[in-house]
Amino acid sequence: MERRWGNQRVELMIGDISKQNVDIVVNAANSRLAGGGGVDGAIHAAGGPSIMMETRRRYPDGCPTGEAVISSAGELAARYVIHAVGPIWQGGSAQEEKELESAYTRCLELAAAHDATSVAFPALSCGAYGYPLDLAAEIALKTSILWFKYHQQPRLIRFVLFSEGPYSVFADKLEELTGNSGKPRKTLEDDA
Repeated sequence: MERRWGNQRVELMIGDISKQNVDIVVNAANSRLAGGGGVDGAIHAAGGPSIMMETRRRYPDGCPTGEAVISSAGELAARYVIHAVGPIWQGGSAQEEKELESAYTRCLELAAAHDATSVAFPALSCGAYGYPLDLAAEIALKTSILWFKYHQQPRLIRFVLFSEGPYSVFADKLEELTGNSGKPRKTLEDDA
């Protein structure tokens, strides 16, 4: 599923984020940038040890929640990996929404600063961090759609979901935010 606005688009797909042929792959990292399971493990396994060596050297203090840092992509098809630290879900009263929005925005800022035309995201914070998928999908998609209103790069924002369930949640949320026309709903535009 995709939605287009001129030469920019949001795309949803089921797949393996470590195999995406895009300029930038986003990694769902922990604040220590220490590697882990899920998306983080898959990206490090496919990209090889040079990614971890670089992040340890460049970011010895890790990365705070709601932020992101960039590294080379090792053996991945991408040029770069952005390591984004989303929040751990604590019931919604600990600034999780703000931190998740910030993590997505920071990734897009880094992508634009590195002249990326395409970026692939996982569903940040939705694995071990327990963020409810429907709430996370709304934040991810709203942030992306509003980004296009003010920025030209990247032109493609792809969400790579690991199975049909998360894909369906993201697809329903994208439909809700854009309708059949594919244009952002008025209420979304008012949020900008």
